[in-house]
Amino acid sequence: MAVLRDRPYVQFNFLVNLGDGETEGPDAGFQEVSGIGMEVTVAEYRNGNHRENSVMKITGMNKSTDVTLKRGVIGSLKLYSWLNEIRNGNQNARRTVTITLKNEDHSQDVLTWKLQNARIIKHTSGPLNAKGTDVAMEELVLAYERLEME
Repeated sequence: MAVLRDRPYVQFNFLVNLGDGETEGPDAGFQEVSGIGMEVTVAEYRNGNHRENSVMKITGMNKSTDVTLKRGVIGSLKLYSWLNEIRNGNQNARRTVTITLKNEDHSQDVLTWKLQNARIIKHTSGPLNAKGTDVAMEELVLAYERLEME
């Protein structure tokens, strides 16, 4: 699905599917998604009788970074319900979360990131300020087991 072109895509047209199939409406709308990534660890190894004075790099485990989603508080308890399932030990509460970058006119999917076996590990609301004029925000941090890109 990845669409190659010479000019980079802009970052502000994207869809988030929290594993429930919804990408429209306020519950699926986020202002920011950050931290999508993965790394492959390496183990260093060297035999004492190795002829070179350097270590071998052996491919190890892969790790996925936590993803942070931010949005304005909309009065929905949908995220809280999911978090409540997770903290109560529901093993079926893990989901595949999909983030899709769209082109400038929203007509084409450019790149998709799939966060497999994702779960909420942190939810933060605020700050709230009686003299402020900013939008009340909530932040969601997802941990996941594997990142796939299409």
